[in-house]
Amino acid sequence: MTFKTIDDLDPGQRVLVRLDLNSPVSDDGTVQDNRRFDRHAETVRELAERGDRVVCMAHQGRPGDDDFVSLRQHADILAEHVGRDVHFVPDTYGPEAVEAIESLGDGEILLLENVRMCEDELPEADPEAKGDTEFVRTLAPEFDAYVNDAYSAAHREHASLVGFPLVLPSYAGRVMETEYEANTAIASRTFDGQVTMVVGGTKATDVISVMEALDETVDRFLLGGIAGELFLRAAGYPVGEDVEGMDLFDDQWEANADTIREVLDERGDAITLATDLAYEDEDGERAEIDVEEIEEKTQGFLDVGTETVETYAPIIRDSEAVFVKGALGLFEDERFSKGTVGVLEAIAETDCFSVVGGGDTSRAIEMYGLSEEDFSHVSIAGGAYIRALTGEPLPAVEVLEAAY
Repeated sequence: MTFKTIDDLDPGQRVLVRLDLNSPVSDDGTVQDNRRFDRHAETVRELAERGDRVVCMAHQGRPGDDDFVSLRQHADILAEHVGRDVHFVPDTYGPEAVEAIESLGDGEILLLENVRMCEDELPEADPEAKGDTEFVRTLAPEFDAYVNDAYSAAHREHASLVGFPLVLPSYAGRVMETEYEANTAIASRTFDGQVTMVVGGTKATDVISVMEALDETVDRFLLGGIAGELFLRAAGYPVGEDVEGMDLFDDQWEANADTIREVLDERGDAITLATDLAYEDEDGERAEIDVEEIEEKTQGFLDVGTETVETYAPIIRDSEAVFVKGALGLFEDERFSKGTVGVLEAIAETDCFSVVGGGDTSRAIEMYGLSEEDFSHVSIAGGAYIRALTGEPLPAVEVLEAAY
């Protein structure tokens, strides 16, 4: 490791811990439980069990968004996963928060209010500027150490992520530690056999940047999702109509068509595109069509087809390492889960080194009854995962490394 972890932190400390508990929020305001709570509970539980006084920070949504809500519900959900009470204070660094922190006993846990309700948290700025905010200067004296466990937010330069390591001894939590190790493996490890990357999702820029950055590392790219359709269109197939209510295609095509064509020209031998696609027919059922038979953009496609899955699966089984970035279809709808789930099942059947990540893709593992134990690592990160794959800096990791 290039930074200290909580293995290096003496017990019995006053510890400020940054988590990422950002979660879906229902229309009625109910915060949804998700795997982030369970992952971060490991760090929180370990610190509490060794007698630390644990004060947690986290964010939820952004100002102005519907999911920008208090963390009061998060405290209850986190408590269920930790197996201990998690106190909550509706304040971030004011007198009420400081009083709650100072009254905390050994082994007790406190969650502060949504850090994005604090003006000093946003926008992004250099660590030096964030470290000199009233937010950081007020809270830091109340603690002996800072622990960052929010790997999935590590690509942000927010006060709670980059400010405290400048003024407190700083360490990585268990999520930060395991995510960093697994997600940088594609660049830091040497694999003797074939390295395959399954690339999907909705953002062409993510796909292009990953493929360009890993040009000499990955032997085979298997494409799907909106990104895969963009590549199919660049290859001459008339696909890529936006589904009603999902304007994901046209703007991306205009902005990235030339670059996609260049990637296909330069790396075409390493790229495998879908040979068939799935859509919703007039009866609301899943239907499939061979890409060679598509004559015009008559419908939006929601998944790769059965033949494509049967092509991708043996490539995966012959690989020594497989990395997944993004879904191959709208897997939340069971009708269009075949591509994403089929690829995950093929990975689970092998003993290859595997990392699954990219936005919500990892949710498919739980939704369709697969076991996380069949994968080397299942990432809960989105933007930070992409940055790790492409070798771009992660500011919150860099300040931990500087503190080392």
